[in-house]
Amino acid sequence: MTGFASRAARAAFIAGLPKAELHLHIEGSLEPEMMFALAKRNGISLAFDSVDAIRAAYDFAKLQDFLDIYYQGMAVLLTEQDFFDLTSAYLNRAAADGVRHVEIFFDPQGHTARGVPMANVVGGIARALAEAQERGITSRLIMCFLRHLSEAAAETTLDEALPYLSLIHGVGLDSSEVGHPPAKFARVFARARSLGLKIVAHAGEEGPPDYVWQALDVLQVDRIDHGNRALEDDALVQRIVSDGLTLTVCPLSNLKLCVVNDLAGHPLRRMLQAGLKATVNSDDPAYFGGYVNANFVAVADALDLTRDEIIMLARNSFIGSFLPLAEQAAHLGAIDSFAATY
Repeated sequence: MTGFASRAARAAFIAGLPKAELHLHIEGSLEPEMMFALAKRNGISLAFDSVDAIRAAYDFAKLQDFLDIYYQGMAVLLTEQDFFDLTSAYLNRAAADGVRHVEIFFDPQGHTARGVPMANVVGGIARALAEAQERGITSRLIMCFLRHLSEAAAETTLDEALPYLSLIHGVGLDSSEVGHPPAKFARVFARARSLGLKIVAHAGEEGPPDYVWQALDVLQVDRIDHGNRALEDDALVQRIVSDGLTLTVCPLSNLKLCVVNDLAGHPLRRMLQAGLKATVNSDDPAYFGGYVNANFVAVADALDLTRDEIIMLARNSFIGSFLPLAEQAAHLGAIDSFAATY
């Protein structure tokens, strides 16, 4: 166990290490307890009769199994206060994990299709992010398009978001990956880029390496979400390295969705060894069993990550963020100070 006397010592180091989280779906932080509370507040009937029944349903064989229940859970989110409460709860957990900066995804199409106004969604999330900034957690908000829907639907969503672009920093692509390649959304992403928005996309989670190539060449992404299957293509790895792009990796999500069968076989270390700027994130923590520190600890234990590797992952989280360079440098200095005195 390089650099640590025990697993407990490594976990304590991870707990205190300053870090950013770059891959978090805010709807995926909806814990069963809050789901029941919001259902009661909004007079909504759930398909489950208890918190335990919901948790028992979180047994997924593939991405689509998760998405089916994920969209059901969204039904309790109606008012601006609902989105504020959801986001605040996540931010409190993030702060407890030593997270200093978050870049949060949200899925407006999952709400507007139910008649929930875009103003409720963005307003509640943004209000919570603003309050967290007063406590020292900075943020960026990324609006995702659901890839199982059409590009025309994504264009409509971008239109609806125009009044809120001062609060939205980027656009992403999520939901069912296989059968919905990034190139399907070429025009709407080009338009988003012309509006000054950052570009990210889920690619290479379940989809083939070609989807990662499309994210690079067609969408011209600033960052790749997941990217596991990029390792199947040496030329692709070299391209990502040469472009200096960050991968937002989600270990417990990969395990829960059977992207990997065992964390001991997770490619995170191989990513670092290949020169990829990998990071550790929680994805949809209410469904996958842990927030960012739980992901760090689980993968660090499974791969026996060294002190230097853990520090590198934390540094990559800020280097890969959309923060200005001066703010990145301040966070990197905080990591160095913590590591020097721990």
